Amino acid sequence: MAEPQQVVHQESPTSKDYEKHVDEVAIQNPDVIAEMAGAQFEDPNLDKGHLALEDDSPYPEVRSAVANTDDPDMPVATLRAWFIGILWAVIIPGVNQFFFFRFPAVTVTGIVAQLLSFPIGRAAAAWVPNWTIFGFRLNPGPFTVKEHVLITIMATVGYQSAYATDIIAVQRVYYNQIYNFSYQWFVVMSTQLIGFSIGGIARRFLVAPPSMIWPLSLVNCALFNTLHSTQYAGIGTRGGLSRERFFLYAFIGSFTWYFFPGYLFQALSYFSWVSWIRPDDPTIAALFGYIHGMGMSVITFDWSQIAYIGSPLATPWWAEANIFAGFVFFFWFLTPVLHFTNAWYGLYMPISSRTSYDNQLNEYNVTRILTPELTIDLEAYHAYSPLFISTTFAISYGLSFASITATLVHTLLYFRKQIMTQSRRALSEQPDIHARLMSRYPQVPEWWYLIIFLSMFTLGIISIEVWPSEMPVWAFVLSLIIAFTYVIPIGMIQAITNQQIGLNVITELIIGYALPGHPVAMMLFKTWGYITMAQALAFTSDFKLGHYMKVPPKYMFIGQVVAAVIAGTTQLGVQAWMFTNINGMCSPTQKDGFICPNTQVFGTASIIWGVIGPGLQFSKGQTYYPVIFNGTGLIPPATAINYVPWAAVGFIFQYVVRRRYFSWWTKYNYVLSAALDSGVAISILVIFFALQFPKNGTIGATTLGSWWGNTIPFTGADSKGTPVKVLIPGQKFGPDKW
Repeated sequence: MAEPQQVVHQESPTSKDYEKHVDEVAIQNPDVIAEMAGAQFEDPNLDKGHLALEDDSPYPEVRSAVANTDDPDMPVATLRAWFIGILWAVIIPGVNQFFFFRFPAVTVTGIVAQLLSFPIGRAAAAWVPNWTIFGFRLNPGPFTVKEHVLITIMATVGYQSAYATDIIAVQRVYYNQIYNFSYQWFVVMSTQLIGFSIGGIARRFLVAPPSMIWPLSLVNCALFNTLHSTQYAGIGTRGGLSRERFFLYAFIGSFTWYFFPGYLFQALSYFSWVSWIRPDDPTIAALFGYIHGMGMSVITFDWSQIAYIGSPLATPWWAEANIFAGFVFFFWFLTPVLHFTNAWYGLYMPISSRTSYDNQLNEYNVTRILTPELTIDLEAYHAYSPLFISTTFAISYGLSFASITATLVHTLLYFRKQIMTQSRRALSEQPDIHARLMSRYPQVPEWWYLIIFLSMFTLGIISIEVWPSEMPVWAFVLSLIIAFTYVIPIGMIQAITNQQIGLNVITELIIGYALPGHPVAMMLFKTWGYITMAQALAFTSDFKLGHYMKVPPKYMFIGQVVAAVIAGTTQLGVQAWMFTNINGMCSPTQKDGFICPNTQVFGTASIIWGVIGPGLQFSKGQTYYPVIFNGTGLIPPATAINYVPWAAVGFIFQYVVRRRYFSWWTKYNYVLSAALDSGVAISILVIFFALQFPKNGTIGATTLGSWWGNTIPFTGADSKGTPVKVLIPGQKFGPDKW
């Protein structure tokens, strides 16, 4: 492990207002507590039983993961940091884009880059000569934690496939529209970067206030500080294993264990034991199955399933309890009631499925209702079939619409005072040691964000006007207004609860009504409306990580923008090479598995929402009208295998352990979360590249792959999606007219 980093407590002019000992009477005063937290609302994350009595964060979660010290002279933007960061910005997005079009796929996650960057940086510090070239030192000394943070942010800002690359692929595969690289680059850069501009404005509300804790960033901070052996008061005084050794043991255990549910014994992952008793019973499969059922079997032994919606060790228990209660009501009570009373003809379909069906339970064939101009042929539509979706899918759409409305209402009722206060408060005035330490660094000028916005806005206008996109300028502006409107409300909820509400469904609905029959415009509108918000919050989340780790904001900004441009360009290059050099690309029978499953889903959505449109799917008189206007809830679509074990683990660590063994929780909780995530991430890569990718997945196919523990979860009614009411050949279900 690394030597302890030298840290210096940097005082600020306002530090004298926060004495080490606070009067116990004052600490019970709600106004004093609110001032300490910078929260002008009833903050459920504020634990009044463990308020800091020293110059530190009032949140024990933050104190346990983040040092309340800073060394302003620590090297950050070194030549080696830029070199390693840019190298990752090419390699990781390129590899992920290559496998994005393959099934099965693998994703190199950000935590992999965070782990691998540490030995690479240490090796560079040990072996690179201490030369100076053009005034830049090749080796400025020991590899620092701030360099590590900057590298990791550059590696992760664009590691996932850029959303807009699917637009390019769908245009090529579905609509035979192949435009030059300029169009592709303009669309990808505009959709990826325009959100950074609003993210910069939102940092005043989402980064500076101490109440915006961003739980996921705390896991990253704990890993950084553990790897670099940083010591600080918030760890506590508990004895026992050091955090470094604890991380090592937990990492090895997580890495080793995942070979069982991930490869050797996959039934441990999909442990739907009740449905194994009577595997061909569709009713039992609907209630207890994990693949097409409601998951009432409850159990999984796979951390990747448990942490699918976010680590339960990072999300606050009160948020987990709310989400779990909503899940139980909507998915374990309301959904079965609607399904088994045959609402929306649900008994003729699996209770849970992402597939869209016709009235003979075949996958909906959208090509049967298209004209040569790729608009809807109403005569063919009425002759063929309406589109049906499973009961769970219908409920999830309703909850998505309801959550979007609830977000604005909640923000208006609870956060309006907070927003007004933060709009007038400078960074140095924040009642938080981390904000005051960061106030010594020059902030990013507002005109930097303005330049990003104007340049990316211009690229967006050019891309929809020069090429036949079917999208008018007013629709482009409207998509950005939607994204900008929701950035702060959704960002505040995510910063407090670790859960993000997506805008993909609401943007599809709006453009489906506004521009029916324009699938390419629908894809572009959804991407600018949804991804602009998502990228803004990703930018803000990274800024909060830099805020916690005391990385100067200007370096954060430059690193994210440079890495995003490099990553997007790399992904487009890889995608262009694949379509040019891989025979049968995106064909269902492509011999190497490059069948483009995500492109298929994206393309089908463009036709459902852009061609058929919500007017024929969700309007009054149509099958799914009641859900859209009467659905309520705050959870996104998910399955029981992800929510129930997630809530159970959260209850154990975030409630029981936190209350009864607070010193253990303070020292180890976030380190354990990072270790479990890291071990699974590395294990997935090893399994894929060593055992699944070679020989096109045939290794062990007839031996290990065929034994009961790897076949039982994928047989029977649950795996097949057998409905309760089975159609005889030629029989149809649904309304007589549509």
